[in-house]
Amino acid sequence: MIGYLKDFILNIFVIFTPLLMYPYIFKTKSSTLLYRFLLYLLFAVPLIITMSIPVNLNGLIYDFRSIPLAIGSLYGGWQVSLLLYLTINVYRYILGNSNDLQYLAALLPSFVFVLFFLKFFSSMKLAQKIATAFILCTLVKLLTFSIYLTLTGQLELLTSKPLLTVQTYLLQGVFIGLCVYLIELLKNYFYMQEEVFKSEKMKIVGDMAASVAHEIRNPLTTVRGFIHLFGSADLDKEKKEYYKRICFEELDRAELIITDYLSLAKPDPEVVEKININEEVQYLANVLLTYANYNNIQINVNLIRQCTPYIVGDRYKFRQALVNIGKNAIEAMQGGGVLDLRTDKLHGQALIIISDTGHGMTPEQLKRLGTPYYSTKEKGTGLGTMVSFSIIKKMNGKVDMKSELGKGTEFKLLFPVAV
Repeated sequence: MIGYLKDFILNIFVIFTPLLMYPYIFKTKSSTLLYRFLLYLLFAVPLIITMSIPVNLNGLIYDFRSIPLAIGSLYGGWQVSLLLYLTINVYRYILGNSNDLQYLAALLPSFVFVLFFLKFFSSMKLAQKIATAFILCTLVKLLTFSIYLTLTGQLELLTSKPLLTVQTYLLQGVFIGLCVYLIELLKNYFYMQEEVFKSEKMKIVGDMAASVAHEIRNPLTTVRGFIHLFGSADLDKEKKEYYKRICFEELDRAELIITDYLSLAKPDPEVVEKININEEVQYLANVLLTYANYNNIQINVNLIRQCTPYIVGDRYKFRQALVNIGKNAIEAMQGGGVLDLRTDKLHGQALIIISDTGHGMTPEQLKRLGTPYYSTKEKGTGLGTMVSFSIIKKMNGKVDMKSELGKGTEFKLLFPVAV
């Protein structure tokens, strides 16, 4: 028996290796036709290879073709099983083996057992599946050999060394049991991944809903309170105007929060065009000018003059990203400061630099910037920055940030140059 062990191990290696692809194939299960086709290929390959490297045992040409045949049949259904049965006979003919009709007649009766076991296999427990695979594999081999040797008048080969034959069948049983165990383990791992993914999605939805409720409740509560104050009989005109202005500011804040959340659900860019970065940075400076003046901020614009680089993307969303970053920079300079806007080229890429002289950020704050629900502003949601980074990423851009407490923050936006 030891003399044949190395040949058996080679066969088993051939059978086990393709199973590593099973989790990827299992993901296509929603598409029945594709799943069955890939499953057929998964087991047809080791089936053909094991037939190509047989072991001569007691005068019989012996291999482990029954293992991929049995497992492929049990996990793929009768359609995959039928294809595997046809593959065996076609490849046997290609190899030039004799008695093709006798072998076909000997092999087909085992297909009846496949159809029988398929009725119960999917609902079985692991131990039952291993036992069923062992029984089916043994029946396929034993039944096929018995009928084939009877038809060819060589039945004595099957019983000449019964102990060695039994050991071979037991070894085959051990390997098919391991094979089934591995497949079930991979399936369970895939199911666990799916459950974790679903639970994470539900958690994100829950967090998003809680965040929306929390963020919008604050300005609405303020508005509600001031509406009550409007009912006061002794309220003078100056206070009414003051309360009205606060109400509008809080409603604007609620609208801004809703806009940020809706931006997360917007599809990918629909209008893709060439964008002149000089024009867009100048547009940004014009948009921010009033807001900057109100906050005592000076805007300096320095544009590249030679070979203005163009980039590709959705112009509207690109402007949204720049405005978000620019407004955040202005709001970081509470006591006034300077906002620098520059365009340039770096290593063949288009470069936009937005820098401020604000309060800056710590390395920990910088690391968290752009993540959901994180903001350095007291009333911020963090979604505006997150949306901006997402837009830049979809344009194949890259964001490089540097910041130092008390000195300010610099954003470098790098984009591939349009051809």
